[in-house]
Amino acid sequence: MSEGDGGAEAGPSAAPYPCGPKLGVDVGQVRVGLAASDRDGLLATPVRTMKRDPRRNSDIRIVVREAIERGAVQVIVGLPKNMSGREGASAEMARTYADLLVGELSRQSHPLPVRLVDERLSTVSAHRSLHSAGLSSREHRKVVDQVAAVEILQHAINMQRSRGRDVGDPVPVRDAPGAQDPLLTPTEEPVIKHSTPSRRDQES
Repeated sequence: MSEGDGGAEAGPSAAPYPCGPKLGVDVGQVRVGLAASDRDGLLATPVRTMKRDPRRNSDIRIVVREAIERGAVQVIVGLPKNMSGREGASAEMARTYADLLVGELSRQSHPLPVRLVDERLSTVSAHRSLHSAGLSSREHRKVVDQVAAVEILQHAINMQRSRGRDVGDPVPVRDAPGAQDPLLTPTEEPVIKHSTPSRRDQES
């Protein structure tokens, strides 16, 4: 959904957004980028790049630890859609990651709202920022996931502030295996728009 789309209307029924430190997560098949905001939830900065560990999910535990240590009030996970707005394998991977993150937060007795936010082309924007900073292509690979996470989190923060409500789709907590998701009212997703295909679109 683009920034100009109608989406859910702001008003008494619109979900307010939490104020405070937040985390942003860029999920990749090989690496996961992590960003965090300041205590006022205004400015996103890079934190670290982690190796994706689908067998033991050690990276998910790191995200949860960062959330607890920083007193985070919300976690934003990027949802990579293709240019038509459809979801492919990368989006499914991000949704699965967000579900695992919610589950780990619950197991740690530290439930936090986790939301999936459209992150079309955040990686392209991250590469452009790094190129403008004078980094080589080899250096890009070391930090691009962190910068993409910054792009995701900062854009979500900006949209929250401009619209006065939360953005993206909430990830439900599943109390038991087979439990059905509660009925959710999706809110408008921010979209990071550029003209070139993203890394994940190229991989699809």
